[in-house]
Amino acid sequence: MILPEYDPPPAARRHSSRPAGSGNLAGLGDNRVIAMAMKPDDKTHDMRMNAAALYREEAFTDRQMGAIRRLTPVKPDGSPDPARTILFVGQTQIMTTMGTLPLSFEIEAKTLEEAASKFGEAATAAFERTVKELEEYRRQAASSIVIPERGGGGLPGGGKFQLP
Repeated sequence: MILPEYDPPPAARRHSSRPAGSGNLAGLGDNRVIAMAMKPDDKTHDMRMNAAALYREEAFTDRQMGAIRRLTPVKPDGSPDPARTILFVGQTQIMTTMGTLPLSFEIEAKTLEEAASKFGEAATAAFERTVKELEEYRRQAASSIVIPERGGGGLPGGGKFQLP
């Protein structure tokens, strides 16, 4: 897909090192700004793909419930690798009171037809796991709230000025 060039509004142009209409998507300015904002860690220094673990990806959708991605294992030369199993991954979105919640989940299946028939069951299980994880995060966040002692203000020495 080719994205149209984005011509930012005048306020955004002031912060950009590129001239207007130079492919400045979403008014983000120079790509170096984005690179500087992302601090590299040890994992980003070795960004090589594992040629022995490649998959060909195909997407299927019913345009209503979601999509199924079929990941077919391939050898480094791109030919099918029958020694590894084909994977099916489902994707859908659930509307919640907080907004759209994207779900991605594996579907245990041998064929595309079987994956399509198990889609709903796998999506429901993924949603239930996600809800449990969110509840656990909320519980952890609530238990990490520190309530200062009464009158102390949470500072050493009671938070009151002491004159010598």
